[in-house]
Amino acid sequence: MSRIGKAPIEIPAGVTVTIDKDNVVTVKGPKGTLTQKVNPELEVKVENNHVVVTRPSDDREHRAQHGLFRALIHNMVVGVSTGYRKEMELVGVGYRATSTGQVLELSLGYSHAIYIKLPPEVKVEAKTERNKNPLIILESDDKQLLGQVCAKIRSLRKPEPYKGKGIKFVGEIIRRKSGKSASAK
Repeated sequence: MSRIGKAPIEIPAGVTVTIDKDNVVTVKGPKGTLTQKVNPELEVKVENNHVVVTRPSDDREHRAQHGLFRALIHNMVVGVSTGYRKEMELVGVGYRATSTGQVLELSLGYSHAIYIKLPPEVKVEAKTERNKNPLIILESDDKQLLGQVCAKIRSLRKPEPYKGKGIKFVGEIIRRKSGKSASAK
């Protein structure tokens, strides 16, 4: 029994949800427009300012997709109304980040700088304050795309467990290891 799938999605003011005959859900709002193709076996309806997803049977596949597509539509509604924001922190001596337009330049201790061209849907800002770690702030209306871009940036220098150096999310706790201990004689 999918509790997530059964919950109706409330449509906030300024957001419109349309469903065409091919089961493609389009959500328009102040932050942008997103579309998602839904499994044709599932039924998506807009009823009195709520989006409701129903499944035809209790098959394992239908139950799995019921909650999945309800969550995807909910993420689209939240994205076009308020948007998503991720903050990443560069921990390490000499680690720097600068952004010019849609290009993010990272200095991560390698012999060369790394340039990442970001998709136009993602807005990037790099902040560097004195005596603080550099921050990369990413904003988008698409939760999946934002997560994918963050994962790509983080994969360039994952936080290591001994000194904690690397790219991490703000608020993320890195499990630390003690390293070598003095041998008992």
